Amino acid sequence: MLARCLFAAFLAALPVLAVPQTSSSGEGQIDGPTTSASAAGYSCDPSKCQLPNCHCASADPPGGLSPSDTPMFVVFTADDALQSYTIDSVNQFLAQRKNPNGCPVKMSFYVSTNYTNFTSVTDWYVAGNEIADHTMTHVGSPPSEEINGNLMALNAFSGIPLSAIKGFRAPFLNYTKETLQLLQQASFQYDTSASSSVPVDDPNTDAYWPYTLDNGLANDCLLVPGICKGEPKLPGFWEVPMYSFFDDGGAAGIHLMDPWLDTATGQTKVNNEATLKFMQKTFTAHYNGKRQPIGLYTHPIHVSLTYPGTTATKDMVDMINQFLDWAQNQQNVWIVSTEQLLAWVQNPKPISQLDQVDALKCATPNVDASQKICNGIPGNEAGLLNHCAFNDFPWYTCYGCPTQQPTPQNPVPEQDTSGGQVRYHLPANCSTPFWDPVGNKCICSAADCQFTDTSRAIGPNGANLTGGGTGAQATTSYVPFNDNSATTLFDAGFFPTLALGLFAALVGGFGVLGRM
Repeated sequence: MLARCLFAAFLAALPVLAVPQTSSSGEGQIDGPTTSASAAGYSCDPSKCQLPNCHCASADPPGGLSPSDTPMFVVFTADDALQSYTIDSVNQFLAQRKNPNGCPVKMSFYVSTNYTNFTSVTDWYVAGNEIADHTMTHVGSPPSEEINGNLMALNAFSGIPLSAIKGFRAPFLNYTKETLQLLQQASFQYDTSASSSVPVDDPNTDAYWPYTLDNGLANDCLLVPGICKGEPKLPGFWEVPMYSFFDDGGAAGIHLMDPWLDTATGQTKVNNEATLKFMQKTFTAHYNGKRQPIGLYTHPIHVSLTYPGTTATKDMVDMINQFLDWAQNQQNVWIVSTEQLLAWVQNPKPISQLDQVDALKCATPNVDASQKICNGIPGNEAGLLNHCAFNDFPWYTCYGCPTQQPTPQNPVPEQDTSGGQVRYHLPANCSTPFWDPVGNKCICSAADCQFTDTSRAIGPNGANLTGGGTGAQATTSYVPFNDNSATTLFDAGFFPTLALGLFAALVGGFGVLGRM
């Protein structure tokens, strides 16, 4: 399972070209309702479809909870390549924030390996964030080699366990019935490409809590052929709808991904004040209604203040932080990854019992800061990374450079061992931060020595149920774990080039087979 840097390096070399996969009104935008009750033709018997492995599409909180007993989740995600600038873009919103239990907030990154630096993926995952699949070359309605190739590359070159890559989002949100079937066949847990497009205060809202496809899809029925009315039937496979914002235009004033790039109804150009207003308005409708989650679905290039040619402004970044500050000042609001949201939905706990939800706790790896091990923790791995010096886009990895750039047809090329050193893949019985790919050993395999839970107890009767930290304190540098010293990925003289090797291609193939 070691070769994973494949196709990311192939496209990452051209920084100015690495990101324009989106435009200010392009990817992730919808123009109006994408479903209706008649088009959905949805039917599900909740007495037969029960948690944790089956759930009907419903606007009501799962587990029979009342809205007042239900936490309000803000799902934070990012799409496309993962590089140092994308981490900085996300961290200007999240690095200083805490959830009500004192844990740093986590997010989901839907990684396309084009232009991706694989060691950034490792670092982001070891810091507790979710890494998910977004295809290798960023194509909509992707064939299986795009989905599975990305899975194999992330496993081989970033050391992400195959079992940890649970989710998928289609580039451009372009998916088909066949896409969902391919995902289930590859043992993904969920897709999050479908949109909720009707406001929550409309009796025909499609803002459903995450649900399984035992009875087909109930979203995007007017948009995607061959779905809904009971199709596709994929027992146990989850859809996590993407929740839209709405301005004063109601259903006609809909905003999905990167809403801060949109012009609100009644405006002639993008207006941060108007955007903040409709974001707060939509959040309030969810919060005062049935507490369906809300999502901030970002493309990091559009909020980067450092990327060449960026159109982002400090005022826009400040507005997004102002929204998050305001949201966190409400009680029982949690900023989470899709993975964390889904873990709670499968086993819903009322607000008074959220300290029982493992997915919301802090899990900090217990690795001696002085130990030299290439494990995704910047202080430990400094000087140990392999530099894969491809002409188009160089990247780093702990797990050995391939002899050629990865492609969907060959996502895990043979490892380059010309320098005489072999790097070893992550085994199934060791966690990423404890695996030494140079020494081919696990420095800790017992459960009691791996992680420390640093979350604080949540008080009874609503005590300590607001988050902490503010956007005003945000940093533009990557802050690993519990706000320890920041380390950027490409400091001068950061890593020497090391030689590598191993049976990367075979490992990647067997990894996917073992997952299925």
